[in-house]
Amino acid sequence: MRSPCSRRLPLNSSSFGSCRSPRGTLWRGGMGWANPRLMPSADHTKSAARAWIGAEQWRGVHAARPIVALNLLGTVLSVGQIYLLAAMLSGRFAWWLAVLFAVLALGRAGLGYVTERLAFGAGAAARRRLRTDLLSRLLTAGPAMLRTRHSAELTAVVVDRVEALDGLFSRYVPAAIFALCSPTVVLVAVLCFDPWSALVMLGCGLLVPLAMAAAGLGAAAASRNQFLAMERLQTRFVDRIRGIATIVLYGRAEDEAQRLASAADELRVRTMRVLRVAFLSSAALDLAAALALVSVALHFFGGAGDLAKGLLVLLLVPEFFAPLRGFSAAYQDRLHATGAAEAMLDIPPMPPPAPPRDIRTVAAQGITVVFEDVRFTWDRTRPTALNGLSFRAAPGETLVLAGPSGAGKSTVIEMLLGFIRPDSGRVTINGADISDVVPQALSRFTAWIGQRPVLFAGTIRDNIRFARPEATDAEVDAAAVSARVADFSGALPAGLDTPVGEGGFGLSGGQAQRVAIARAYLKDAPLLLMDEPTAHLDPVTEADVLDSLKRLAIGKTVILASHSAAAHAFGGRRLDIREGRVA
Repeated sequence: MRSPCSRRLPLNSSSFGSCRSPRGTLWRGGMGWANPRLMPSADHTKSAARAWIGAEQWRGVHAARPIVALNLLGTVLSVGQIYLLAAMLSGRFAWWLAVLFAVLALGRAGLGYVTERLAFGAGAAARRRLRTDLLSRLLTAGPAMLRTRHSAELTAVVVDRVEALDGLFSRYVPAAIFALCSPTVVLVAVLCFDPWSALVMLGCGLLVPLAMAAAGLGAAAASRNQFLAMERLQTRFVDRIRGIATIVLYGRAEDEAQRLASAADELRVRTMRVLRVAFLSSAALDLAAALALVSVALHFFGGAGDLAKGLLVLLLVPEFFAPLRGFSAAYQDRLHATGAAEAMLDIPPMPPPAPPRDIRTVAAQGITVVFEDVRFTWDRTRPTALNGLSFRAAPGETLVLAGPSGAGKSTVIEMLLGFIRPDSGRVTINGADISDVVPQALSRFTAWIGQRPVLFAGTIRDNIRFARPEATDAEVDAAAVSARVADFSGALPAGLDTPVGEGGFGLSGGQAQRVAIARAYLKDAPLLLMDEPTAHLDPVTEADVLDSLKRLAIGKTVILASHSAAAHAFGGRRLDIREGRVA
């Protein structure tokens, strides 16, 4: 039987690297990102968003082709309906004309249903693709993104901003093509009956895009400001919900309610500005359509004109402007998409692909971790987090990282978890550079216990099984016993099947930490990383937790970062770190 510590490590240099973002900024592989909010040029951001929107529009043209084709067929059927209606209204009524009119109406209704389904499918496919890409980028960036971005803000980007792009693909792209093709079909039909009316309709139609462009100058800024107001409201609301106990304790509930009301009112005002611009665009289109309708009516009925021909041309005027009206409504979707794109471009891009390398086997009994002159800086405005740090942790060894806050202990842990990469130097695991190890493989042989365990809404059993979803109930029970979760779960109404709230609500700090330790027992990974695992615990609970951790550490490579004097009695070698280097 192969030892659990002898692992096959897939190596792939494409897992991390560097690339240029759409803004032209060099993003470093892992999470050594420059903060996008510190970028000096807002105009550069807008131009990058417009370029991205343009590229996405071309991508959406392929999906829009069948939609446009069916809409054009509907226009042809509509012209046929109008011809039949004009004939019947001018005194040439026949039953077969009415039957044919009804058939064409049913055909248009069927085409409308099919095009709506196709448009919805195009929007859903685009949203699925964009959301998958964003989630992949966020997972690649790791939790270090939260150092510069609020979680509610990132959630708004993945949910609201992607939803705002739905109209770009399902409405705007088909409407833009249809607004060029359908009026042409109607103009050709009018030209066959009355060239002067066709010229009037063409002139009035050209006024529509000019009015939309003028309205769009203010709509883009209004849409962007609306998104910012929504983002502020979401961030404030999430923060206040999380800290509601502190707000009530200090008697600030009324103040915070007023501030939330102010943020909501700001969103209302900015939303109304967007609607005002949209109404102005719609009013311009209505004026152009009215001008064309009045001109054609005066042309035919100002004197002795042909009644049938006049009715036909008059009825074709609304059909001419219908695609332009649809484009005017969809134009707002493009402006919303521009504002959404600016926020999406703030998320660091995926590293570029590189030529794949063969998977090799790293023969070892256990895990060896080596840092060689590693340097890392979170932000150029802050001191260096790691400044030439070097050490070696042998298989089965326990290494305790000691030092004051800000010395770089947590940075070491995050680097070993794969969330960040060194600016210079090397970090190797069993001789393989950590940059070459596929992230999924790194996750498989690493277990982590932090100072604030993350528990999800669900049962205690579900939270333990999160470490290894395929584990049986017996294995989960064994992990619970080893971590001493069973000591308190037995007194709960449903034992391990007792539900807990988000963030472990309903459990004490020590109980939540034991659940996190049970996850590590269940995963049984050969590399155990711990970052202040006994922080915020009372001495009695700390001693119980450390006892569980000592049993968990047997036979594993352990790297423990802690201030606690009791944790330093954990055993193993102590490594003092000061200002990012070994003291």
